[in-house]
Amino acid sequence: MVHVTLRQLQIFSAVARSGSFSNAAKELHLTQPAVSMQVKQLEEILGISLLDQVGKRILLTEAGQEVQQTGLQMMQQLLQLEHNLSALQGLQRGRLTVGVVSTVSSFAIRLISLFRSRHPNIRITLNVVNREILLQQLQTHTVDIALMGQPPEDMSLQDEVFMDNPLIVIAPFNHPLAKVRNIPPEVIAKEFFVGRESGSGTRMATESFFRTRGLTWQVAMEMNKNEAIMLAVEAGMGISVVSRHTVTQELAEKRLRSLDVEGFPIARSWHLVCCNTRTLSLATRAFSDFVIEQSPRLSGLA
Repeated sequence: MVHVTLRQLQIFSAVARSGSFSNAAKELHLTQPAVSMQVKQLEEILGISLLDQVGKRILLTEAGQEVQQTGLQMMQQLLQLEHNLSALQGLQRGRLTVGVVSTVSSFAIRLISLFRSRHPNIRITLNVVNREILLQQLQTHTVDIALMGQPPEDMSLQDEVFMDNPLIVIAPFNHPLAKVRNIPPEVIAKEFFVGRESGSGTRMATESFFRTRGLTWQVAMEMNKNEAIMLAVEAGMGISVVSRHTVTQELAEKRLRSLDVEGFPIARSWHLVCCNTRTLSLATRAFSDFVIEQSPRLSGLA
């Protein structure tokens, strides 16, 4: 009998998914040596190599692919068992992992706080990651449900719009264009931008805005956190495109200004997303219904 632990399978799955020991260590909140040791022990127990080192990348051997697939199936079965038991107990117990992109994180925290006030015994984990990682976590069932922008159509996901998410152009409060009305896109394209990282929903929407008008924009700096972008814009390092919901306080305090640019705000939405291939737990279904019910009431506060 092979004596493999679930923890070893979980760690190996993280290494396989992320492509490196260091990334897996960060995801699991472990040290890199601890991750390496667990994978080595797994290989010794199974008596076969599971990983190949190619430069800085780690690739799965054929045996590694088999172990990863089996591990995912086992963890999914255990999660399903937990969900079934939670359903039998109502919402007196249960666990819920919510994944969100950084744009929606502050709003998600308010939603989770209200949800916990109704269901204090539900243990909730919040993962704030970028769009690419969140899609990976949905596919691997690392998160139960996600709050994000428009999901891709080529993935087995179901989604529902729960809130409008208009994108605006922000600048320092005393920017030369601050009081100009109907700024042409070709004028704004000459400004230096503090942009979101490649692959983010906001970045893709901004690129599409300029591309459809035959314009190129100047990205002077990239950042993956809205808080950092707002500080950079306030410091005069450039202008940016962000969700209006993320800068409500900064606009009210006159630290930032929303520029009146033709074609803005860009109309976008936030979506509630889950995997089609997964049976939702009672806690997940309850949270989904809660988000749809409460978001219109909270939208004015976001």
